[in-house]
Amino acid sequence: MKHAVLGAGAIGGMMATALGAIGEDVILIMRPEKLAGCPERLTLQQPSGTITAPAHVAAKLTEPVDVLWIATKAHQLESALDSVQAPAGIVVPLLNGVDHVRVLVTHFGRERVVPGSIAVEADRVAEGHFAQRSGVRLNVASAGRPLLASVLDRLHERCGFSTNFLDSEADLLWTKLSFLAPFALATSASGKNKGEIFADPEWKVKLMGAVAETVAVANASGANIDLAKIQAGFDAFQGTVRSSMAKDLVAGRPLELDAIAGPILHGGERHNIPTPATRELAGMVRSRVNNRH
Repeated sequence: MKHAVLGAGAIGGMMATALGAIGEDVILIMRPEKLAGCPERLTLQQPSGTITAPAHVAAKLTEPVDVLWIATKAHQLESALDSVQAPAGIVVPLLNGVDHVRVLVTHFGRERVVPGSIAVEADRVAEGHFAQRSGVRLNVASAGRPLLASVLDRLHERCGFSTNFLDSEADLLWTKLSFLAPFALATSASGKNKGEIFADPEWKVKLMGAVAETVAVANASGANIDLAKIQAGFDAFQGTVRSSMAKDLVAGRPLELDAIAGPILHGGERHNIPTPATRELAGMVRSRVNNRH
């Protein structure tokens, strides 16, 4: 099949390399000024070794594809869509948050958008070179099964990805956000990694308070999330792990704060659910952003 990946950061680069490594026809859409610096092959350093794939790159998608994977930052999405000038059979977003689905449905139509989520610690170490520092959990809504079943099977078998199709789009999106949002907010607000947060009773209480709030909003929004499972899931995180938002903060890059905290804060207001821990952490992150200028 023909794939396009929109966004050449850590997640987009990792997906393009993995798809190319299993034999799929992939084009990676990146900003025009980055094209000249991209090598002839994409490289992904995994915990178990290195995989590579041919680097087919372009600034715009100008020919039809079967699958368009979107892996931009949330705040880059609408401008990045200008680069998509040809149709796709299905569109699979791997963005953080939940609000991007509505944007994409408006742009492409409900029948083409198949929500996905990905959980991994990954980095872009140089143009065309990416590092996968943890296991990968890739979930796609069941509507994508007819087209993507073989692809996900091979990503599991050859690249070690944990892959699943989920019937509930709300569960798919909110399960990730229930882990991601509290962890991103806590690591960004504190400057601590997972191990340091868990070793500090005050910060662990803040983190777990935000988890409970996120799950409450998720379930009020149509998901069915088990709070105990989310809480227990943090035990699997390596002690040195930090969120991508915390890394962006240190590097001086724009943050996805609205996309990550917004659904919880706005959902809490909509469903009359208090969200004091999330609000406090988001405010602390905003203060750190303001203080870095």
